Amino acid sequence: MLSEVLTEELVDPDLNVSTKDEVIAHLVDMLCATGEVRSREQALADVLANEHRSSTGMQHGVAIPHAKSAAVDHLLACVAVTRDPIDFDSLDRKPCRIFAMTLSPPDQTGPHMRFLAEIGRLMKHRRARQAVLEARTRSELLEAILGRR
Repeated sequence: MLSEVLTEELVDPDLNVSTKDEVIAHLVDMLCATGEVRSREQALADVLANEHRSSTGMQHGVAIPHAKSAAVDHLLACVAVTRDPIDFDSLDRKPCRIFAMTLSPPDQTGPHMRFLAEIGRLMKHRRARQAVLEARTRSELLEAILGRR
């Protein structure tokens, strides 16, 4: 699944923001750059609404903001890493540096759940997280996410 949706253009090893809202806006903008998001405003509103219901900050410095949105026709995803940790209201109360976002249409649950499960499984492993954090280029980050590094 990850190899089907992520490309070098959809990963950012050097996200330079300082707040949770800036992270979410940047990730939405990455997805919008594909030309496959009909409405940035709708996509952003949907992600923020989901985030306000329940924080997507997980554990181990990982957050996975996501939403079902009528702004897209199929699943889109991106990943970004910050150098400085950002408070994301995480389950373990620790700040995050690894951010994975997905948007998918309201009527497509399968791909959405598969993406969340796959990225969640990957980020459970300390070695995988370390490879993601050490990546300095888009190609290195993509290789780390896909387990080729």
